[in-house]
Amino acid sequence: MSWTGQRLWTGRGRRAASKGLQKALEHTLGVANRLVPLEEGTLERSGRVNVDGLNGAISYDAVYAVRQHEELTWRHLPGRQAKYLEQPMNTERDTMLRLMHVSLRDWLRG
Repeated sequence: MSWTGQRLWTGRGRRAASKGLQKALEHTLGVANRLVPLEEGTLERSGRVNVDGLNGAISYDAVYAVRQHEELTWRHLPGRQAKYLEQPMNTERDTMLRLMHVSLRDWLRG
C-alpha cells in the first residue's frame, strides 16, 4: 500500500479544495446578506468573498461595516441584525464543510 495524500496539496487537488472553499464562503455570504442591516443596500452590496489558494475570507468594505456588525444596541428592520456575519459563520458550519467536501470527493473519484 502506498500513501499519496501529498497530491492533495498540488495541482488539481489544491484547485478542487480551493473551489470547495469558494462555494462554502459564497454560501455563507448569501446567508449573511439576508441578515445584514438594510437601509439602502450599500452594506449588503459591499460583501465580498476572496479566496487565495486554501485561504479565504468574507468581508464587507462599507466604512461602517464593523460598527454595524458590533453595535448590539442599534435597531434594525425585522430579520436584520448586528453580528450578521458572525452568526452565519457559526450556524452554517456544517453546510460549509459539506460544500468543501463535495469538491474534494468529486476530485478523488475522478
